[in-house]
Amino acid sequence: MYELSKKVLTKVSFDRKLFRKELLKSKRWLKPAELLMLKAWCLATFGHMHREIILEVFETIS
Repeated sequence: MYELSKKVLTKVSFDRKLFRKELLKSKRWLKPAELLMLKAWCLATFGHMHREIILEVFETIS
């Protein structure tokens, strides 16, 4: 599911609303260890475009 989440987020990254929606879905599906990896990947890949959304969605994940 981690790789699928990365693929989907890459495809919807052009739209902030879709990106947030898919990121929330991914948060529900993934295990805690995968969530940490996804957060790091999202910040590295999309931090320049969607930093606020990523930090908001993952605010309870350290």
